[in-house]
Amino acid sequence: MIDYFDRARRLLVGRPMRSEALGQTLLPKRIALPVFASDALSSVAYAPDEIILMLSFAGLAATQFSPLIGVAVAVLLMIVVASYRQTVHAYPSGGGDYEVVTTNLGPTAGLMIASALLVDYVLTVAVSISSGAKYLASAMPSLAGYEVHVSLSVIAVLTLLNLRGMRESGRTFAFFTYLYLFAIVLMLVSGVFQSLTGKLGTAPTAQYDIIPDPAYQVGLVGVGGFFLVLRAFSSGCAALTGVEAISNGVPTFRKPKSKNAATTLLMLGTISACVMLTILYLARNTGVRYVENPAESLVLNGHPIGSNVQVDPVMSQLAATVFADAKPLFYLVAVVTGLILVLAANTAFNGFPQLAQILAHDSFLPHQLYNRGDRLSFSNGILALAGAASVLIIAFDAQVTRLIQLYIIGVFISFTLSQLGMIRHWNRELAVCTDGRRRLQMRHSRVINMFGFVMAGLVLLVVLVTKFTHGAWMALLFMLLIFLVMHRIRHHYESVAAELEVPDYVEAARLPSRVHAIVLLAKLHKPAMRAISYARATTPSSLELVTVDINEDDTKALLKQWKDADIPLPLTVLASPFRDITGPVLAHVRQVRRQSPRELVVVYIPEYLVARGIESILHNHSATRLRARLQYVPGVVLATVPWKLDGTKDPTKLVNKQIIAPESRTKNDRHH
Repeated sequence: MIDYFDRARRLLVGRPMRSEALGQTLLPKRIALPVFASDALSSVAYAPDEIILMLSFAGLAATQFSPLIGVAVAVLLMIVVASYRQTVHAYPSGGGDYEVVTTNLGPTAGLMIASALLVDYVLTVAVSISSGAKYLASAMPSLAGYEVHVSLSVIAVLTLLNLRGMRESGRTFAFFTYLYLFAIVLMLVSGVFQSLTGKLGTAPTAQYDIIPDPAYQVGLVGVGGFFLVLRAFSSGCAALTGVEAISNGVPTFRKPKSKNAATTLLMLGTISACVMLTILYLARNTGVRYVENPAESLVLNGHPIGSNVQVDPVMSQLAATVFADAKPLFYLVAVVTGLILVLAANTAFNGFPQLAQILAHDSFLPHQLYNRGDRLSFSNGILALAGAASVLIIAFDAQVTRLIQLYIIGVFISFTLSQLGMIRHWNRELAVCTDGRRRLQMRHSRVINMFGFVMAGLVLLVVLVTKFTHGAWMALLFMLLIFLVMHRIRHHYESVAAELEVPDYVEAARLPSRVHAIVLLAKLHKPAMRAISYARATTPSSLELVTVDINEDDTKALLKQWKDADIPLPLTVLASPFRDITGPVLAHVRQVRRQSPRELVVVYIPEYLVARGIESILHNHSATRLRARLQYVPGVVLATVPWKLDGTKDPTKLVNKQIIAPESRTKNDRHH
């Protein structure tokens, strides 16, 4: 069974890689861009949707301001990119925001950042894949209503690809990312050209009017309109997600690591900003309508359009308009947009395990997350991320609008605190640096980080105010829970380390006064005889055989076997009036320990190794219960003596018929 499982695993994941091959998994910029930047590149596919959706609450006229909000988001994006370029040069070890904040603001602030980033990575997978499933459903209407199933299937595929290794998965994702960029750039360039030449058509939804929400009947004027603009801006800031992943992944770049990471960041910011602004420009010129509840909010000739009319995402509507006479190109845009949104989750599949490995090294997460798998990927972190994202997708029914309200807040908590940490970093470096040219560079970097801190802090405040009651409180609650759990894990590891510390090596190395061996028996068969042989081979100070009397006939048979075999060892029969095996053995072992506290007790337990996995349900239950209880008795060592069953013997040729046929049993036997 184990061999079959291992073969299947090797077929799916690949052959193990030697530790020396780690250098072969490092990424050049052409592959690092799609691996680490696919999240941010794909965010421009749904960030414009969220901007237009928020503004639509105030009616059709309000949506005309979407390009202005896009400009504000693009400016903030370039500021954050410039700030993180300083981070990857100053902290190239891959700790990213967590390392920056822990080093400069203390471990508590660092743990806050870590909890925010872990939540953000999980939400990145959930939001990106849910949004991708929605785009795929727009291209293939037969998938409508099955977004959850599609999302879970995609998570399974991404998990498998990442378990195979980062470089191998990077090559796969690079093709689709560059295909996405080609299709989107082709659509946007064609759309701008059509707009400038007066040939740009109207979107499929341009014929509809928008009924404003009752709370925004007067449009964007007043306090309500101001907060709606802030909500649209904060939702559009989803385009900034993924920028921080590159700072966490610097060690996976080829040398010079910091320079390559900084270049990738600049490419990412420039492409994302240009694409987002062009989408919003074309969306306004084509009359795209995108609302939260199309059946009630969109009207035609004064009547709601109802639920029979499907309203596609903004990118799909633009593709249908620009490529009205080239349907294959429309399908190409819809499909590759869905794919890139799905593959955007790969950014989190690279960032989450890297961060989890660092946190595990610092004992804030289980140490199992620190080790690489046999394919040199952090397989435990990959599986943990996949499981958490799947739970969110099921809980929120793969609805992007509901999930995105939990999004962003963790990103801007990390943005804000990391920029503050970088300011302190430069202040400390300036206090000891004497080189004039280097000091000038540091001051320049500090100014960039100060500006980034102010802008990120303001956006964080906006996000908290505008999204708290719409679901952001849940994200904050998740962060608090993870913070407390990581704090408890660290406390546990510290307690264990203190308990296991050896204060006096001479005293700790002192041998026990005696060794008392116990072999547990149910009958004298080959596994029992092997256990007795092993126990005698260790030459303990004393050795006894122990059985529990739960059936009088079986005990008599064992005593007869023991006499006939002439085994020169005492056989202790433990009474069990309630037919329990574990309790009497436990009591006997504890009694031996009480009589000789400095004596080491070794308990030998015969156990079957079955030929087929399903046969395990027929054996070893008593042995399992005994091990579970005895392992907590101090001064006791458990020794399992395995006997492998091959299942090839003919049961009709048993020398001693120990299995009694049902028809030969007496009434009293059946009762027992």
